[in-house]
Amino acid sequence: MSESGGTRETRPDPSPASPRATRPYDPERGLRGVMSAALVLEAVTVLLAIPVAANTGGGVGPTGVSIICVLAVLLIGACAIVSRPYAVPVILTLQALMIACWVITPPLGIMGIVFGLVWALILWFRGEFRRRLAAGTVPGPPKTAPQ
Repeated sequence: MSESGGTRETRPDPSPASPRATRPYDPERGLRGVMSAALVLEAVTVLLAIPVAANTGGGVGPTGVSIICVLAVLLIGACAIVSRPYAVPVILTLQALMIACWVITPPLGIMGIVFGLVWALILWFRGEFRRRLAAGTVPGPPKTAPQ
């Protein structure tokens, strides 16, 4: 019982008519989640490069810190376009920019190379998944029971 009216609130049962149940089967949905997670982790790592850049070598000025922050924002913003067909070229361009940031601070360029390898692995997984899907060796959409 609730305090206000003495009646108990009930939540509606999820039914087959709910939007979640009618969503079309998307075999690459999980892969896009991995791609978004990699972008967020990369953005966090880029932001953690600010104190490293400030304390190594001659340090970086406000321009270098601004470039690092803009790169992190672009990486997080790329999460919004992961499902678009042009997402991979945008992500690879961001990777190239991160490697080019070697001139700001070498650790950022090294992280760009490491994440470039991570993206190469993710894209290889995607290609392998698509190949297996086309060959029919990946399970298809789940079967729903007739009601």
